[in-house]
Amino acid sequence: MKVSVEKDELQKKLSDIQNIVEKKNTMPILNHFLLTAEKKGAYITATDLETAFKEPIKLGIAEEGRMCIPARKLFEIVKEMDGEVNLESTDTQWVKVKSGKSNFRLASLSADDFPVWPSFESTEEMEIDSSLLLEMIDKSIYAAGESDTRYVLNGLLFHVKPGGALIVVGTDGHRLALSERAITSKSKEEKKMIVSRKSVAELRRFLSDEAKPVKVVVGKNHVLFKIDDIQFLTRLIEGTYPNYEQVIPTANEKILTVDRNLLTKSLRRVSIMSRERSNAVRVDIDSSNMVISASNPDLGEASDEISASYSGDAMTMAFNARYVLDALNAMSSEKVILKLNEPLSPAMITEDGGEDYKCVVMPMRL
Repeated sequence: MKVSVEKDELQKKLSDIQNIVEKKNTMPILNHFLLTAEKKGAYITATDLETAFKEPIKLGIAEEGRMCIPARKLFEIVKEMDGEVNLESTDTQWVKVKSGKSNFRLASLSADDFPVWPSFESTEEMEIDSSLLLEMIDKSIYAAGESDTRYVLNGLLFHVKPGGALIVVGTDGHRLALSERAITSKSKEEKKMIVSRKSVAELRRFLSDEAKPVKVVVGKNHVLFKIDDIQFLTRLIEGTYPNYEQVIPTANEKILTVDRNLLTKSLRRVSIMSRERSNAVRVDIDSSNMVISASNPDLGEASDEISASYSGDAMTMAFNARYVLDALNAMSSEKVILKLNEPLSPAMITEDGGEDYKCVVMPMRL
């Protein structure tokens, strides 16, 4: 195989796969990417066995073929080169890299040993705007677990309802974030897919805030996202996701309306004095005010008062300030609404004037 490629083109494509290729793995081939050059087209493929990524690349092809090249090392080499880069493999063990008068010889592996791109059996397609999918991920990924022993909580639930409704849910058992939107789907059956937080975070890098379509192809064990010419495939997490609909409180009739920026700033100020592990803050609410306070025997205490509108009896609650801040940061409305019930009952936070995004936060014991 013998090809040439512009430095910027190769550097960008290699940059796209750096988070996917495994740095520490018992399988050395996962540190490599597959470069395929054929007359009908050229593309690079990378995988960590959970996620696979395929993207076209513009090559000048002198000889067709396939090469399995160390992704990190070639990326470092290409960054330091100028102009056109020439790649040539003489056998399955070595790749020559040349640019100008610079020459490298990189150890490579056999392309035949690279993991095969998974094939789909029964598939179902739907379409969603890139900007919408990006927004839904941003509004839910922060609530997903990161290293929970209940493995399903380390992913996001993509719940497709018949008629074209998509719900994206993240929860770690202490809080829950849910975003619901209408999409283009011909599905007559309900679909629930659990995608790992790591895969969703990587997918997010390739989504733009433009209103261009993303095709989603659902298989039995995998889901494929087609973004322009990029194919992003990930294995679904097996298991049953908690019934999130049961978690969303329906009897919260005490309504607290507050300016989002005021509440955000107050929580940030006061939480400086909270205990580091719990981030606990106390919230005292009456008809027109919120008093947020925190105390730490080793440091001292802090309190702050902001105006709010509240319908209900005066109440005292405690929250993990970080959980509430994460929810507020994912919102954009000027005011937010907290729907409350009892001091130890889950609190629901929504944007003023919108019900398509809900956050549920479990309170703490004082």
